[in-house]
Amino acid sequence: MKKLIIILFLITFSLQAQVENKNKNGYYLEDQLYIGVTYNTLRKKPASMNLRGFSNSIFAGYIRDIPLNKKRNFGLGLGLGYVRDTYFHDMKIVKENGIVLFKNFDDIDVYNSNRLVFHSIEMPFEFRFRDSTIDDYKFWRVYVGMKFSYVFYSKAEFNLNDLQRLSNFDEVNRMKYGLSLSAGHGTWNGFIYYEISNIFKNAKFNQTDSIDMKGLKFGLIFYIL
Repeated sequence: MKKLIIILFLITFSLQAQVENKNKNGYYLEDQLYIGVTYNTLRKKPASMNLRGFSNSIFAGYIRDIPLNKKRNFGLGLGLGYVRDTYFHDMKIVKENGIVLFKNFDDIDVYNSNRLVFHSIEMPFEFRFRDSTIDDYKFWRVYVGMKFSYVFYSKAEFNLNDLQRLSNFDEVNRMKYGLSLSAGHGTWNGFIYYEISNIFKNAKFNQTDSIDMKGLKFGLIFYIL
């Protein structure tokens, strides 16, 4: 809690300094705080695996805006943030005899919920194109780049008579990366993330087929300043 308060204070101080510099020196920085939400789907998942419900991500963070021209409408963005990914699905992930298994539920199994959750630190890197000016707070933007992330906590859990949970198992790929695109006008913008790295590593479905599935996200991103 103390660390969160310190981080919020530093961000607030940084934003206040930007406003003062903008007023005094005539330059400006844009889109440095972001919050977003996406609908998640999966590419290259096992044929018999399906997503259930609203799989989603919630993410937020800070990006340092680095203009590269005098008009300040082209530049780079380098940031740090947090993302929580949730996938609701019908694959059974369970540890038996010391081995993590990825398989189908038995036909007689009736489970109430089944989900994968990842908590990650993300590091976005962007090329930023926009038609902003010092006096215009509503402008067109296209930001394209990459996101690198580190999964610091993961869990797979399902409720079949009782809650069963498997946390931080070795098959989770902790280092992930993918392509990102945000575009729009004004405050709310469309957002797409195309994951290149696999969600799991050295994982087998029904102990035979490699699991090479990757995330694909569609949603909205909200820029505060």
